[in-house]
Amino acid sequence: MSSGRVLSLRWLGRVFNIERRTAPSELPLYLCPAFRSLSVENTTLRRQCRPSARPVQLRRLHTEASASVSAEPAPVVKQTSKTLPLQCHGCGALSQTVAPNEAGYYDLSRKAVRKYLGLLEESNNTPVTNTDEIVEQALQSVDVEALEQQGINLKALLPERDTPSATTVPETYKPPLCDRCHNLIHHSAGNSIYHPSIESLRDTIEETPYKHNHVYHVLDAADFPMSLLPRLHSLLDIPLRTQNRRAKPVKYQHGRLMEMSFIISRSDLLAPRKEQVDSLMPYLKETLREALGRVGGRVRLGNVHCVSAKRSWWTKELKEQIWKRAGAGWMVGKANVGKSQLFEAIYPKGRMDWEAPKQQISVKMFPKPEQPATSSAPSSGSHEDDANPFLPVNPNAPVPESPLLPPPQPETNYPPMPVVSPLPGTTASPIRVPFGSGRGELIDLPGLARSDLEYHIRPEHRPDLIMKSRIVPTQQVLKPGQSLLLGGFIRITPRFDHSDADNVAETDDNGLVFLAYGFTPLEAHTTATDKAVAVQTQAEGAPRVRNIALPGTGDRIAHAGAFQLRYDVTRARTGPLTRKEAVGLKVDRLPYRVLGIDILVEGVGWVEVAVQVRTKHLFPNEDGDGEQQQQQRRQQQPLQTLDLRPEPVNAEKKKEKGRKGGEEEVEPKWPVIDVYSPEGRFIGYRPPMNAWVLNKPKKDTKSRPRKSMKGVKKVMKKMRREREGNE
Repeated sequence: MSSGRVLSLRWLGRVFNIERRTAPSELPLYLCPAFRSLSVENTTLRRQCRPSARPVQLRRLHTEASASVSAEPAPVVKQTSKTLPLQCHGCGALSQTVAPNEAGYYDLSRKAVRKYLGLLEESNNTPVTNTDEIVEQALQSVDVEALEQQGINLKALLPERDTPSATTVPETYKPPLCDRCHNLIHHSAGNSIYHPSIESLRDTIEETPYKHNHVYHVLDAADFPMSLLPRLHSLLDIPLRTQNRRAKPVKYQHGRLMEMSFIISRSDLLAPRKEQVDSLMPYLKETLREALGRVGGRVRLGNVHCVSAKRSWWTKELKEQIWKRAGAGWMVGKANVGKSQLFEAIYPKGRMDWEAPKQQISVKMFPKPEQPATSSAPSSGSHEDDANPFLPVNPNAPVPESPLLPPPQPETNYPPMPVVSPLPGTTASPIRVPFGSGRGELIDLPGLARSDLEYHIRPEHRPDLIMKSRIVPTQQVLKPGQSLLLGGFIRITPRFDHSDADNVAETDDNGLVFLAYGFTPLEAHTTATDKAVAVQTQAEGAPRVRNIALPGTGDRIAHAGAFQLRYDVTRARTGPLTRKEAVGLKVDRLPYRVLGIDILVEGVGWVEVAVQVRTKHLFPNEDGDGEQQQQQRRQQQPLQTLDLRPEPVNAEKKKEKGRKGGEEEVEPKWPVIDVYSPEGRFIGYRPPMNAWVLNKPKKDTKSRPRKSMKGVKKVMKKMRREREGNE
């Protein structure tokens, strides 16, 4: 490297604050709210919304400056008034030029950064083409005066030499992304950011300057409802609307209005058509109600939206709701649930010229007065550095009062959107994008910790854990003694509940046949149970089945749970037998029942398991019981079905009356499946969605049907008769 280039880089490093170093006793302060300094900078600032509040943790825009200054003369470099953006619009990390391996780092030698700052010099080797000279040379061989007499003026093509040339307007460039976001987009490489805690997000939301605030709790359709935060409304102190019609729909607390909605993103993974997904809304609401626990029985779930940013399903309606609500909209959820992609789809673009009517009340709550430029800030930089126009912080701008919430981006009609990446933990800090000329803003918050399953997978196979498109699975048949492997490290083994030997449902062939449908991006493989155990535990001499787990994961395989197939899906799988317009049989009259369950893999997908059981084995005959008594017992102990209609008012009274009459409830003998996973974690269950009915492969109707041989046989018979007659 030449000495001139070294001097230039050193001078640029001092100008752009590149030689600053972090103090040994502090952590980087440009990441999400979880990355705050452990030492409290300003103990005088206290939270006023809660009496027992902790000291406020401050966020610094830049790291501390080192005292070492190079004595070498700085070369002459082109000066510009442009600075680095305060935040990277892709991940939200505050701009810095110190730590290359952290978020928000800008390499000043990168072409896009130098072009944005106006430091990129044009190359002298590029030939410059003058269009006017080419036109003048072409007009020399043409009789211009003769053409003017015919009404053709070719001199108008040349510019007037007497008037000065118009000044060219400098081109404005889009703010560049930080190096981490650049590598995520173009090279699909990057490191995850430490996920914040729910307390950090709560403290950030409490710093809102708006009176009306709406929290959008984003859930993932791939493992719904495992991405739900059940106590989010209580931690954020947001009252949910109850089913009581007399309850007030709007409730202000501490002078602010806080509301919450549930958004199920990536709904295109559930079914191929929008109408089919809409038909699942009753099921999704009922499943969400059960996942909420005790609170779910008394809340009103009219605020559940099932959207798809990829297919633009219900995004326009949600965008209009955000526009009408105004104020602050907060995107909250776990990592990799699709918040950033949904953010771009529902953000109201192109509405900056909107003018508010005179009667409308301002959406902002506490207008912050402008502070003088000499206000104290948590920085120990020198005055010479503060006056440097190359710093990404404008010294004349007021210092924000919020220690946790960063300032919003400059409002434009079409602002740059956050980066969409399958890497969990892409968003590093809150990204505030205003809309509607101050009407409100949409805020993308960092994702909370979701699952540690990726740390058990080999790095080259970690992207395979994310379901990127709808999956059409193949039907896996599990006979007695067989198991299903997912990716080689998750095993599903059917069995019966052998806790009581008399409670085992036996069939004529001493076994049931289970059907499994893997709605996961992991490779499904059916094999014998002993071979599946060898593959999962990574034993020596195991069959050559692909296992994407890290070496040593086999020693940490544990039992994740025994799941009973308690949900009746007979009506959904029997076809025309139970349809009213067809045969119209009732389920109780069938000699069998079809039971099912969905096994969830956190952050990956689900596996639908179904089995057909004879009714006499599900409800075994008791000694001395007749068919009529068995029928009465089945009516008193019905199966759990997917019929989401509310029970009759007197249904509970009938059950109590039956108990008082001395009739004991008989527990059916449910089939059971065992699931084994790393550390016995990352597994859940839910009522079956019957996704196989909606996503099963279509029959090939394009192939030409086989030609009938009826006419050919008649012709051959006629020819044979004629031949016999001639003889």
